[in-house]
Order: sequence, then structure tokens, then C-alpha cells
Amino acid sequence: MVADPADKGDRESMQGKDRLRTIEGLADHLGIDRQNVIPYGTEKAKVQLDALDSDRPQGKLVLVSAITPTKAGEGKTTTSIGLAQGLAHIGQQAALALREPSLGPTFGMKGGATGGGRSIVIPEADINLHFTGDFHAISAANNLLAALLDNHLHHGNELGIDVRQISWRRVVDLNDRALRNVIVGLGGPMQGVPRENGFDITPASEVMAVLCLSEGEEDLRARLSRLQVAVNRDGDPVTAADLKAVGSMMVVLKDALMPNLVQTIEGVPAFIHGGPFANIAHGCNSVLATKMALANSDWVVTEAGFGFDLGGEKFFDIKCRSAGLDPAVVVLVATVRALRHHGSGSGDNDPAAVAAGIPNLQKHIENARQFGYEPVVALNQFGDDTEDEIAVVERACAEMGTPFAVSDHFGQGGVGAADLAALVVAHAESHRQPHRPLYEVDQPIKEKMETVAQRIYGASAVNYTPKAEKDLRRIENVGLSNLPLCVAKTPASLSDNPALAGRPEGFEITVGSVVAAAGAGFVIPLLGNILRMPGLAKVPQAHHIDLVDGEIRNLR
Repeated sequence: MVADPADKGDRESMQGKDRLRTIEGLADHLGIDRQNVIPYGTEKAKVQLDALDSDRPQGKLVLVSAITPTKAGEGKTTTSIGLAQGLAHIGQQAALALREPSLGPTFGMKGGATGGGRSIVIPEADINLHFTGDFHAISAANNLLAALLDNHLHHGNELGIDVRQISWRRVVDLNDRALRNVIVGLGGPMQGVPRENGFDITPASEVMAVLCLSEGEEDLRARLSRLQVAVNRDGDPVTAADLKAVGSMMVVLKDALMPNLVQTIEGVPAFIHGGPFANIAHGCNSVLATKMALANSDWVVTEAGFGFDLGGEKFFDIKCRSAGLDPAVVVLVATVRALRHHGSGSGDNDPAAVAAGIPNLQKHIENARQFGYEPVVALNQFGDDTEDEIAVVERACAEMGTPFAVSDHFGQGGVGAADLAALVVAHAESHRQPHRPLYEVDQPIKEKMETVAQRIYGASAVNYTPKAEKDLRRIENVGLSNLPLCVAKTPASLSDNPALAGRPEGFEITVGSVVAAAGAGFVIPLLGNILRMPGLAKVPQAHHIDLVDGEIRNLR
């Protein structure tokens, strides 16, 4: 949601300055030794990994996901922040574990990603822009590996790399369609070996996934060592370790590995770290940030990107499987606006359109149940929602036996999310059970893809292009077929066609290509026309962002 502009005085009043803590105060509140906190200015800090060690019982983890979103998003981040504030409001000790925003969407269509209204994390501008430099470090580490690869080719190619089968791409944290496909090494013998290459956006970098799934320095080193950048002339993989790149990449990522600590406008601690997108990557904040929050708080609210079919499925099948996490509650965010859209409604106050859109919500509830959860549905309230429309959603949840709460965290902060917070606490106590994965990793890739497509998306069949078939054979030949899937597809639909709203049925999906991410530990099937480097809209948010009298304007 996008808040109405507020002048500086209104913002200070809205933030409830009496509830804000110093960085040292945040550490004290969490019981983290101040020696483990490295301040970056006065409002943000890095936290050393020693803070993972705690004598207190591990907290309860709450996963926030959503129904299929509209282009504007349905406020998962805002809801996550509001829920954490709501938990604090009802007397629970809570913390957040969230992803860092990317500069691509910030300057693109969506603007910043620090929440909205009275449910935001601060300092907003810093978090939305360069923050503590993590994205820049990840970009630099990724591109250092690319530079070392091209340098190896220039100096004789001792490893016998097949230049036609180099898979490692460069990255930049911006939306720039002109960089999707490029030729490097032009200009003569001293400028390198000419070859085709391209750029992805930094959140799609495997280095981002590696950092977010690592559980410490040695795990990071091991994962970086496994990064596959190419194959040699015999068809064998060439890794970052083969290129002697790992030590230098570790140095570049040394500080980026540590989670970042900030707070909400109501003084709730927030660990914000890592930022893979859920449509082209696994869509969750770092394992280290999640575990650090769990080690130092009673309740931890975290988020998985886009709808449950993307971020939610990957949270369980990749992150939980890798890190041994076991959430206590799943919250599904819904909005009247999105349900109108899925019901083909075009205006306000349209209960019939909301009712027609309910099957999309029902499908996501069913998907959560497949992992062993009865989710809580949180209706993120907008100012133009009518009582009749809200009643449609409440009745539908009652018919499915699904707990439901309306939350006005955008307008009221923690107070507005108190009912949702109380429902989450009660639900966690009465519905606790270990989650179950959707598939076993040792199943063939096609079986795993069919399971996800049919059970989560509702597809009737999975088709493969000749390129995808060739990719699968190569992945099987190098022994990487026993990894979980990280499906890249449109977030706008349960299918691979963004035009299919609601709950489509009888559709088929097409896998266009398959990429193995050996360092991250998953295989990426790319569906439909999904791209890993977004472009800018005709009128991007970058046209509106400005610096006025030293103050950054229009980031959200």
C-alpha cells in the first residue's frame, strides 16, 4: 500500500518517537551482548554471528505469505510489520526477519519495500537504498567471479573451458533490459576473449541465494566453492573453486554475511538481511537472520515473497528443508482489492466480484494445508473496503474452517493488528505440528516438477521445450538432479500465464529451460516467459524520486 505524503512533523508524530530505541537499546531488549553489535550510524547495525548463541528457549516462527497478488502487491511486508507490532501490543516479545529491498523495484514500478502507513521499518530511505551495502557486496562477489573466469580465458584457458557453455552471468541491482544479453571481450586480443554473456538482477544471483541459505562462514565457503560457472571440453563442470575465486569472494562478503538490525516505528526489532525475489529465486530472507531472531525473541514474524505458490512453497521445500526450520503458524494475506481482481471486478463496492475471486484464496488455503498447516487469513484492510465485501471473505473462511481476522495495521499500527496477533498466538498453541515437505528430493526432477505444478498450481500437465530437455540431461549427468526445485514463474497467476487470474483449471505449463544452482543447492526450472532481469515501465518510480532540501522524497 502507498501512504499519503506526510510532512516531517506528521512523520515524527506518526513514528511514536517515545517507543523508538537506540541501536544499543534494541540489543539490550533482545538480550544481545553489545559487543556483538556493530553500529552503522545511529539507526542501523550489523550483528555478529556470536549472537546466534543464546540460553533462552527458541522462539516461535510465523510465516506470512499471500494470495496471488495484483501488480501493486497486497501488503505482505506491511502486514508482517503490523503483526509484529500487534504481538508487542498484546504483551508478547516479538521480532521481524525480513528481506532487504532491491534498487530494481525501488526505482521501477513498486517503489520501496519497507511497509506503509503506521507499519514501517526505519530508517526507510537507508533500507530502500544502499542500507549497509549487502547488495553491493553480493554484486561485487558475483562479478569478481565473472572477471576471474574471463581472465582465465584470456591467459590461456588452462582448465579447457568450453566458451560456448559458460553459464555464469554478471549482475546489477537495477532493472535494465538492455543488459539481458551482451557480448564481452570486444576490442582486440588485449581486451579478452569475445563471447556472449548477459546480466541478471542481483536478487537473482546465485551468490544471493548462497548467502541467504548459508548458516555460517564455513557453510558460505563450501557453497561458494560449489558454484558451477561453465563446463570444460570434456563436459565436466568448472567451479569457483577451480578458478581459485573462493577466498576473494569470502573477503568481499565478510560483512554482508552478518544480519542487519533495525526497528519498526513502534520499536519492534527487525533483522533485515538478504533479498532474493520469489518469482526468480527462493524469495526468503537469510537463514542467519531468521535463526538469530529465533534465538533472541519469543515470536518471529517472517515473510515469503509473492503468493504462497511461489514464496510459500519455496520457504518450506527449500529454506525449511535446508535449515531445519519449523514454523508454528502460517498467515495468508488477502485483500478485497485482489479478490475483486480475481473475480474480474473493475470497481469499488463489488461483493459479487469478491465472491467470484474467492476460489483464488481457497486454493492458497489448500496449498498451505498440503504442508500440514491450517493457515490464518489476514484481511489487509483498505479504506475503500465495504462491510459487505469483507463479510464475503469472512463467510468463505468460516465455510472452510479457516481462522480469519481483519487487520488495520496500515492505519493504526500495532493497535490495528491486535486482533490478528491474538488469533495467531491462540492458533499456534492449538494447531502445532511439524510441517511436511511436498516431495522428496531424490525423486526425478520431472516428478518433482509435476508434483509442484499439479498440487500447488493446479496444472493438468507439464511440457518441456527441447532446450529444457537438454538442460535436464546435463544436470543429471553432473549428479545434481537430487536437489529441491526453485521454480521461476510469473507471480501474477497460479499458472505460467500472467493473464490467467482467479483459480485457473485445466491449463498446462511449459518449462523453457532448467538451471542448476549447485552452490545454493537447488534446481531452477524457468516457466513461460519469465526473465531474470526485469525492465523499467514507461513511467518508472525513478521519475518521481528526488532529493529536496536534503530529504529523500517519493520512495513509496
